[in-house]
Amino acid sequence: MIDHITIEVSDLARSKLFYEKAFAPLGHRLSFGKEDVFWAFDVGNGCLFEIQHTGEKPPLTRLHVAFRVGGRAEVEAFYRAALEAGAKGNGAPGPRPDYGVNYYACFVLDPDGYNIEAMINEV
Repeated sequence: MIDHITIEVSDLARSKLFYEKAFAPLGHRLSFGKEDVFWAFDVGNGCLFEIQHTGEKPPLTRLHVAFRVGGRAEVEAFYRAALEAGAKGNGAPGPRPDYGVNYYACFVLDPDGYNIEAMINEV
């Protein structure tokens, strides 16, 4: 399952307002974020749609997709398989305490350079 998708936007305030209005009829609401950096919208089933703006510093990639998996072994298996398939490592499997106390993830860059994540946030 997709846990979250993050896209780069050119004007964070304008995009935040746009998505707040566009998502309202769908029941999707702003969940959390950081002024002038990013906003995350709860789009149901524990999934997030995120918008980011990094200003003069370009984002890692204009699109980021995180896949929620069942356990740490799957994070590690995904990382190995992706590397074998030609991805570039962008963060070996391991804890990510900045994202959450029990967040465990890996990151790879796919053949087009997009940042793809496999993660679990164990409760």
